[in-house]
Amino acid sequence: MICAKISIFTSNFFRMSRQDEFFNHIIEGNTCKGDYITLGSAMLDGQTIKDAFVNVPLKTMNRHGLIAGATGTGKTKTLQVLAENLSDKGIPVLLMDIKGDLSGIAQPSPGHAKIDERHAKIGLPFEAKGFPVEIMSLSEQNGVRLRATVSEFGPVLLSRILDLTDTQSGVVAVIFKYCDDNKLPLLDLKDFKKILQYCTNEGKEEFQDEYGRISSASTGAILRKVIEIEQQGGDLFFGEKSFEVEDLLRTTRDGRGYINIIRLTDIQDRPKLFSTFMLSLLAEIYETLPEQGDSGKPELIMFIDEAHLIFNEASKALLNQIESIVKLIRSKGVGLYFVTQNPTDVPEGVLSQLGLKIQHALRAFTAKDRKAIKLTAQNYPDTAYYDTADVLTSLGTGEALVSALDEKGRPTPLAATMMRAPMSRMDVLTDVELQNLLDDSKLVLKYNETIDRESAYELLNKKIETAEALQLEEDKKAEKEKAEKQSRSTTTRRRSTAQNPIIKVLTSATFIRSVFGILKRVMK
Repeated sequence: MICAKISIFTSNFFRMSRQDEFFNHIIEGNTCKGDYITLGSAMLDGQTIKDAFVNVPLKTMNRHGLIAGATGTGKTKTLQVLAENLSDKGIPVLLMDIKGDLSGIAQPSPGHAKIDERHAKIGLPFEAKGFPVEIMSLSEQNGVRLRATVSEFGPVLLSRILDLTDTQSGVVAVIFKYCDDNKLPLLDLKDFKKILQYCTNEGKEEFQDEYGRISSASTGAILRKVIEIEQQGGDLFFGEKSFEVEDLLRTTRDGRGYINIIRLTDIQDRPKLFSTFMLSLLAEIYETLPEQGDSGKPELIMFIDEAHLIFNEASKALLNQIESIVKLIRSKGVGLYFVTQNPTDVPEGVLSQLGLKIQHALRAFTAKDRKAIKLTAQNYPDTAYYDTADVLTSLGTGEALVSALDEKGRPTPLAATMMRAPMSRMDVLTDVELQNLLDDSKLVLKYNETIDRESAYELLNKKIETAEALQLEEDKKAEKEKAEKQSRSTTTRRRSTAQNPIIKVLTSATFIRSVFGILKRVMK
């Protein structure tokens, strides 16, 4: 009996020592001199270690990140927590809301006993509050309309989105040059379609003289690609008024960053449009924002939910473009966070650029799943405290493996983490709440007016109509001249064949008989 008690005491002693060692390990690795966000508290052997806070320095938030995990493991709530805390730190956020469950960020959490229990384990007080939210839309859903013009894309980016060949890309470049030279604005898809038709029909000779021959086969292939995007809603996206990326960087009077939520619930079956929008937005942000340098906190954080919608449908050229932007855009103070079920949804070239990884539970139902989990485990730092592959399958809802970068850019200790709960509502806004939010929006007033000013479509139609009118006038003039010529010719022929009246009398039979009669009488 005494031996049993000693054994239990010894076991508890070593367990407590291991916990103390682990606590110090986590605290040391997560100490920040600058500002930071606390995600939750570390866990060991399935138990939450109170006050062993897992922190992410704001300084490294522009190093991009990944939130992954099976359905129902808490990815969306983790995204919500990050967005809320970033907003509180004065950093604007852009969220891609594909499932339609993020609008509740605008309202405070109603609270719950389980939330209080969770935060008691973590050692963090819970505060319920709503956040400044702007609702945006790519389609006909209510919200600030996001648009861009064809000209803003430029020939290179547009060609990559359309997945064109080198020859077809050359045609697009020539078309853009022609429009620039002739002051023909390319604003929407009907402008681009019109110029494609014009260069191989009515304007064929003009193009050939100035820019060389353009094959109708090439323009036909490009037109089919344009129609594909148009059928997925591109006609709503391309046009004016163009969205200005500076409006994503707004803060409130009390210094909180706006959380811009793009409603994408109706776009899952239109991945081409989603890819087009994402690439254009990233390119515009990169072109617009100045180099930030080491400022201590990012200018903008973007969360791309259901990231596989971009990568699964992207061409090789588009993937290369995305990878290049991911590498470069962090210098502008912009962080990209991909949210997906499995890390393998993200290409290796992009995955290698992600500094923060929050991995919720994965499920191993097949041999392929188990293999994928082993590969996922290898993406995380080695640790003496976990069997990473085993932990990945045993995490509960709202728990995750976290690996971040410290202020010097080094990986922080890997920590199974009890994640804090969102401060805002974990549900959607009601229709009335949503309408009130839109009614108060300054951006709705700025961007939701439909503008269709004179552009390439109208100008080319005028040009064609003018040319047709001139041709009609020339045809009428030529026809009139031809008619007059024919009339003169007919008159001449009539005059040449008509007999002089005197000659007609002299040569008539009666006159001749009379003359012969007179001659006979004289001779008698």
